[in-house]
Amino acid sequence: MSDALSKLFNDFDRGSISRRQLLQALGIAAVTAPMAGFGQGGCGGERKGTPACNATPFPAPFAPTGWKTVLFDHFSLQVVDLEKEAAYYNALMGWKVRSNDGKTIVMDIGTLGGVIMRGGLQVPPAPPAPPTPPAGADAAGGGGRGGAARGPRPPARAVWNNFCWGIEPWDTKKVEEELKKRGLNPVADHNGKDFFSFHVKDPDGFDLQISNGNKKNRRTTPATGKLNVPAPFEPTGWQTLYLDHISFEVTSYKESVAFYQALLGWKPGGDEGSQDETTISPEIGGLIIRGGNANAPGGLTPPRGADPNAPLVRRAQMGHIAFGIAAFDPDKVKAELEKRGLSARADTGGSEDIHTAKYKSYHTTTPNGYDLQISNVISK
Repeated sequence: MSDALSKLFNDFDRGSISRRQLLQALGIAAVTAPMAGFGQGGCGGERKGTPACNATPFPAPFAPTGWKTVLFDHFSLQVVDLEKEAAYYNALMGWKVRSNDGKTIVMDIGTLGGVIMRGGLQVPPAPPAPPTPPAGADAAGGGGRGGAARGPRPPARAVWNNFCWGIEPWDTKKVEEELKKRGLNPVADHNGKDFFSFHVKDPDGFDLQISNGNKKNRRTTPATGKLNVPAPFEPTGWQTLYLDHISFEVTSYKESVAFYQALLGWKPGGDEGSQDETTISPEIGGLIIRGGNANAPGGLTPPRGADPNAPLVRRAQMGHIAFGIAAFDPDKVKAELEKRGLSARADTGGSEDIHTAKYKSYHTTTPNGYDLQISNVISK
């Protein structure tokens, strides 16, 4: 994803620009994209089926491996303030500390998977605050599923820079051979007698790790690690049950969908012209893969206002992550967030009231400024 396009999506996710401002920056007339349509991407309403929203999928970049993704092994997260971030997830989402050596904290994300948190992230100075939108701008700002409402947000000091997925069948030598056969230059990352994995780069250079992880060889003992800071607030008692979605922002979403489908067996969920809701597996969860449409007229062009002659800079990032929790009640979840001094920005996947909408969620912010989404989705 170009830096300019990435910044637009980030600003929208973090609430610093409205839906209307995002659409205008992308060269999309807001009046032709109703809120409900935008909740499913940028190609709803009258734009659906137009050349700019070409929904033709990309061909596979190589022969499918036949592999099946069977485990969300772990994410990698780097932050500025390590202990505070870990304590937040522990108290809010019920994540358990498996180990803590002062530089790296490993946590269990419910029974789903894990996260390896590291400190030491260096952050550049914050950019100037965006101008106040003109009168008549979209004050509601609901971004739909995967979006966020408006409101000033602190600069992010957290980067989710890797994900690791367990696959089957696993044979270390054969997996390495198949990756090399597809030109992916695997880098081995094995640990002990039961952890085997390889790192490769996806089409945008994102660090993808493939492992032998499954339910029988990961997190089979209790997590008994400790933190060095007190809890930031009273624990909620919530249980994280499901990976609702990762907002995966890429350069060319069609290329990324085709890549992960051929390599890891992920299933596209309907290409609407600006994004695809891809399923990793029904037991694990999914992603909203979004970005430029290479099949649209002009291909991967920079967003309006960017230098049209600048070279395309490929980039991918996990803009935000949504986790489903048990017994989601919209009023109670909001009350618990606000009681702890946390923001609670409703997101229903459209313009419906959160009490009547099928999809219910709130966005909030971690101590290091990351956009965390909490939803009612606990299964596919």
